[in-house]
Amino acid sequence: MGGRLRFCPKCGGVMYPRVQAGRSELYCTRCGYSEPVDSPVREAYRVVKKIEHSPREKTIVISANQPPPTASIVKGHTRCPKCGHDELLNWMMQTRSADEPPTRFYRCTRCGYTWREYA
Repeated sequence: MGGRLRFCPKCGGVMYPRVQAGRSELYCTRCGYSEPVDSPVREAYRVVKKIEHSPREKTIVISANQPPPTASIVKGHTRCPKCGHDELLNWMMQTRSADEPPTRFYRCTRCGYTWREYA
């Protein structure tokens, strides 16, 4: 078995290593199935390299009081549906799956109303 990924015989989920009650086992997080493993298999499942992410790759949390760092001001392009003002903050975010186009957000600089537009 050395080094190969194991799948759960019950549900087909990926089996993960863990130590439970002092014994090593492979455990399925989907259905709870587990099976004991010997030490050579345990070595094959150890983490070799941890992936580090830069601050730019982290999730952006949008505050209701503050626009995201990617927002830009647009004038005269679109009007606010609430107050009719034409100066808006505009930004795009990937809110659906990667094969779908990003979602465009607008926020009025006068009244603060925020809405989205799907491309």
